[in-house]
Amino acid sequence: EGFHSLRASTQQFQRFTQASVRDYRLILCLCAGSAHQSGLANGLVFSTINVQAPYDLHTRRTMSYQTPVVAGNTVSKADSQYASKPDVDGAKTLIGGKVTPWAGDCLTVTSPIIDAETGARCVIGKMANMGEAEALQALDGAVTAWNRGRGEWPQMSIAGRIQKIQELVVALKEQREAIANALMWEICKNTADAAAEFDRTMKFIEASIETLRESDTKTGAWTTASGVTARTRRAAVGVTLALGPFNYPFNETYACLIPALLCGNTVVMKIPNIGGLAHILTMEIYARVLPPGVVNFVSGSGRATCPPIMKSGLVDTLAFIGGSKAADSLLKDHPKPHRLKVFSQLEGKNLGIILPDADLDVAVAQCVTGSTNYNGQR
Repeated sequence: EGFHSLRASTQQFQRFTQASVRDYRLILCLCAGSAHQSGLANGLVFSTINVQAPYDLHTRRTMSYQTPVVAGNTVSKADSQYASKPDVDGAKTLIGGKVTPWAGDCLTVTSPIIDAETGARCVIGKMANMGEAEALQALDGAVTAWNRGRGEWPQMSIAGRIQKIQELVVALKEQREAIANALMWEICKNTADAAAEFDRTMKFIEASIETLRESDTKTGAWTTASGVTARTRRAAVGVTLALGPFNYPFNETYACLIPALLCGNTVVMKIPNIGGLAHILTMEIYARVLPPGVVNFVSGSGRATCPPIMKSGLVDTLAFIGGSKAADSLLKDHPKPHRLKVFSQLEGKNLGIILPDADLDVAVAQCVTGSTNYNGQR
């Protein structure tokens, strides 16, 4: 519904695009508020759409369109969906292989879905609001497990690490329903998309294992070239700081985490403040399956916890998915940035370009789908 006024303005938009492409900049600000399609919430929130550039190159006139704002959907105890509302107790930490109760301040985790009784966002859990001291303790857990490459995990054979990660997968699958439900409520993915994110993550882990096996077979064998017989062995790098995004908090974080683990690195994982409950549900699994300190969780403010970790100089690899400004800041915090190995995915933009000869009905429908899918990041 929110695109009615935009649809009505497409003829003007077509005239606008006939001007020199170099002389205009069109910004469509589409904000998906409660883009939840499971029946729990179907409300879409659109912001004002402004053309931030001349509409007519001669008059230099700008245009502004106001689209409807739809109130967020509510849920009450009388609704069947209310029974699935999670209550994840994240007042705990995972450091050095131990899950420890947290007595400090906690971040209250809410859902975009409104509680009909309170008129406020549904409270679905909490997370430990860790600070600099606790973040450095998590780093120390990873550094101790690494032990300059002599720790149990980096010294374990590839086959041994694969076996442990497979045990991890088995245990994670037992939490599939709870993890998918937490994703659905916290970041408002529909039921199918939340489950698909979990399943896609498990498939990614399996594919990563097979890739490592193939690589080890090819590079680990003795080969002779120019009369020289040699064998290549891959070694772990060290301590990894991994930061995942909110829109795919489980899948994308594991895209950083799993390859690092399989290759023998130890990890400090900064879980996202939005979408973090899915990770809270896995703490005990990591503590039970992996050696102490191989994975350590950090929750709370990224600005308060990550800079001290980087400034220590003890991080060997940074795996970051997010904005370029945040990434640049973290890189500058490291005392030896040129030694640091970096895996980053920054500010991926999916532009929708509507050409003058486009079928406007199709274009508008695709813009609606794209702006509300992937949590509004397409």
